[in-house]
Amino acid sequence: MNNILMVVSAADSLTMKDGSEHPTGFWAEELVEAHRTLAEAGHRITFATPGAKAPTVDAISLQPDQAGGEEKAARLKSYLEELRPDLEAPMALADVAPLEYDAVVIPGGHGPMADLATDWDMGRILIAANDAGMLIAPFCHGPAALLSAETPETGFAFSGRRLTVFTNEEELNGGTGENTPWMVADALAEKGALVESGPAWESFVVTDGNLVTGQNPQSSVDVARQVLASLPD
Repeated sequence: MNNILMVVSAADSLTMKDGSEHPTGFWAEELVEAHRTLAEAGHRITFATPGAKAPTVDAISLQPDQAGGEEKAARLKSYLEELRPDLEAPMALADVAPLEYDAVVIPGGHGPMADLATDWDMGRILIAANDAGMLIAPFCHGPAALLSAETPETGFAFSGRRLTVFTNEEELNGGTGENTPWMVADALAEKGALVESGPAWESFVVTDGNLVTGQNPQSSVDVARQVLASLPD
């Protein structure tokens, strides 16, 4: 059994380009499918959020047309209900000792853009994990959290690293559109990350050493499977 830290955004809204507030949170499919895949393999998963605040599920992600139908939406809701005790009592990022874990997994939704991207403790955790060669696995909008891993002394911790993230095409055509305040893919590229992309809305995973990234919600299970394949025995 390995110890896995699952970092979840605590944001419930994102300030848009026009200054309006867009309700958000974590994307149900991403958290559920990654958690299910890791838990069914027998690993211990600890949730952590900024300030130990209970995370909010993006309501849109539970709508049948977004979740993949009525049956899948119901399964996602049921699984989240099972996780409620853990999700309502997460660890605070400030209290996380990174080296007590074997992997850091970060599901998306637009929430990470609102808090994890600039959270000091998120950056501290990621820098320590990366320095130790620990598995780091953000996907969809989760790679926004990587932007926090920068110091004036050492620069951006993931400069020169290959990764993928929700693409501009997906954001404009199925995300928050032209009102998106900033594009995660562009922000990572500007910091020096080598951003790769596959076809829109199809699973696409990039592995670069200890960094495993997925492009979209469809990549959730494949990211988790890659984590399983890379965890220490």
